[in-house]
Parts: sequence; structure tokens; C-alpha cells
Amino acid sequence: MLLKPDLGLLFWMLVSFGIVFFILAKFGFPIIVKMVDERKAFIDKSLEAAKAANERLAGIQDESEQILKRTRDEEMRILKEAQEARNKMIAEAKEQAAAETGKLIAEAKSAIQKEKEMAIGDIRNQIADLSISIAEKVLRKSLDNPTAQREMVQKLIDEVQKN
Repeated sequence: MLLKPDLGLLFWMLVSFGIVFFILAKFGFPIIVKMVDERKAFIDKSLEAAKAANERLAGIQDESEQILKRTRDEEMRILKEAQEARNKMIAEAKEQAAAETGKLIAEAKSAIQKEKEMAIGDIRNQIADLSISIAEKVLRKSLDNPTAQREMVQKLIDEVQKN
């Protein structure tokens, strides 16, 4: 009997199945379809949000690359300005040192020239004093003899004429 169902049983099973199917179609399937649609909408929304996030991330990456490029450019400009300022300061220091050196050399030459002139003047004075002293001694000795006196005067006159 298990294999052969009774016609009445089959009828009531079909009626029961129809009622259950009708109830499910009226109340169960719309809820299930609604939940599936909500889930699909949530998944679509999540995909759109992920796409927007990827676009924002790409924009942020481009912006960060631009910021890095500007930062590098600014760094290079600052380094260039610093090097130019350093070179300018070095050139100014060299010019100032050259001017100071020239000034010191001129002052030293002037001082040396003054010292030289003073030394020459001092030597001339000493030579004049020695000459006078020698002349006095010679003249004292020569004045005793008139012939020697004349020879001395003649010799001095000849020397003055040669110069």
C-alpha cells in the first residue's frame, strides 16, 4: 500500500499542496523576493561605494604625487637659492679680503718707503758728520803745509767739475 496511494489521499495532498503553495505565493514569496532585492540593492550600493572609494583613492594618489613633485621642486629651488647665496657670500668675502690685502700691502709699502727714506737720511747725516770730521782732520794737517793745501783745493775743484 505504500506504493499505491489512494485516490482520495492523493486529492487531499494536492489540495493541501495548493493551499500551502497559495499561502506561500501570497505571503512567503514576496517577502523572499523583497529580501533578495534588498540584498541585491545593498550589494549594488556597496559596489558603487567601492568604485567611488577607488576613484577617490586614485585622486588622492594623483594629488599626493603632485604635492610630492611640488615639494621636490620647492626643495630644489631652496637649495639653488642657498647655493647662490653661499657663492655670493664667498665672492664678497674674497673681494673684501682682496681689498683688505691691497690696503695692507699699500700701507706696508708706504711704511717701508718712509723707513727707507729715514734710514737714507740718517745714513747721509752720519756720512756728512764723518766727512766733516775727516775734513777737519785733513784740513788741520794740510793747513800746515801751503803746497799740500793748494793741491787739496785743486783736487776738490776737479771733483766738483766732474760731478
